[in-house]
Amino acid sequence: MPKTDPPSDEEAAFRINSDHAGMIGDAASEAAGESRLEDAIALCLSGGGYRAMVFHVGTLWRLNEAGVLARLSRVSCVSGGSITGGVLGLAWAKLSGSAFSRDAFVEHVVMPLRRMASTDVDVESILVGAILPGVTVGDMVAREYRKVLFGTKTLEDLPNSPRFIFNATNVQSGALVRFSKPYTWDWRVGKVPLPRTELAVAVGASSAFPPVLSPVTLKFKPGEFEPGSGAGLQREPFTTRMILTDGGVYDNLGLETAFKRCRTLLVSDAGGQMQAEEKPAENWASHSKRVLDLVDNQVRSLRKRQLLDAFQSKDAEHRRAGAFWSVRSDIANYQLADAFPAPFDRTQELARVPTRLDSMADELQERLINWGYAITDAAIRKHWDGTIARPARLPYPSAGI
Repeated sequence: MPKTDPPSDEEAAFRINSDHAGMIGDAASEAAGESRLEDAIALCLSGGGYRAMVFHVGTLWRLNEAGVLARLSRVSCVSGGSITGGVLGLAWAKLSGSAFSRDAFVEHVVMPLRRMASTDVDVESILVGAILPGVTVGDMVAREYRKVLFGTKTLEDLPNSPRFIFNATNVQSGALVRFSKPYTWDWRVGKVPLPRTELAVAVGASSAFPPVLSPVTLKFKPGEFEPGSGAGLQREPFTTRMILTDGGVYDNLGLETAFKRCRTLLVSDAGGQMQAEEKPAENWASHSKRVLDLVDNQVRSLRKRQLLDAFQSKDAEHRRAGAFWSVRSDIANYQLADAFPAPFDRTQELARVPTRLDSMADELQERLINWGYAITDAAIRKHWDGTIARPARLPYPSAGI
């Protein structure tokens, strides 16, 4: 029998019963053959604005030093995690070896993302999108991503392996939209093979945080969708105009596109956590936002609770391995004698960084990178592979956590 209370983040050793998988997936997984489990490693990068983007830099840094990054078969990204994943995907061809060299990793992954973290996006995008006719907030966000990170590169410029997936939510169909090199796909509307969507646009759709950066509108030409690839909604206007919002609305962990495919799941969660309010506002606008936040928080909590219950399965036939870590974790709960010092009050400061695309000071960036690095190290060595050696130092020793 499952426990009444779900285990903590640190207890997740990832033993997942496929009977539970149906609770987390949707018909898209079955239709696409996503249920064909492979002995492969997937990395899931959650949403959470710049907080997530920078925290995941630390995750990638640690996985690279451990020789894990080059072994990935799939990288599933959401929102802020999609910015990090997009930079990694575009840099992949410039990296080589079982563990990409530190210099190459810093030059092509770390530094571009730190430049992005020093760039204000949301305020300017909102103002210009509200003033200029014919220009949307989504257009402005994509412009910033294009200018700082991706240029005019498209999904075609991503590697064949690992598969990089950027998740958004279709407001019309209520389903997940997956942007990847082989296809863009909403299981209800259909599949667009070999899309030429700009990476800046795909990442912009994935990170269209509602309500301020949402929605993003994509237009399609007749015949772009593969015939018979949708379930009930493969018709106009669904196939000509797609209205998208942040992928975190549907799945803030990016699990949907990895859960049924890979036996090993490494999940980095930098999402926010709803706080209690002693005196919530009672005006209709603020009250409505609070209620929507409650609904969103419950959906996220339910998905995670279902996962954590599934991790306790004893069914060896469908067992999976991996590790889960969170920006909100207490590193002491891992009970790892040589874990990096990470005072809980300090890490909780980092967990409370607002979920925005707002310029971040260098010291805060370095602390977040160090925290992502330290908690990833504890999680993978405790719950996945105890033979991985402890690193000597954090990426930015002087900044601490």
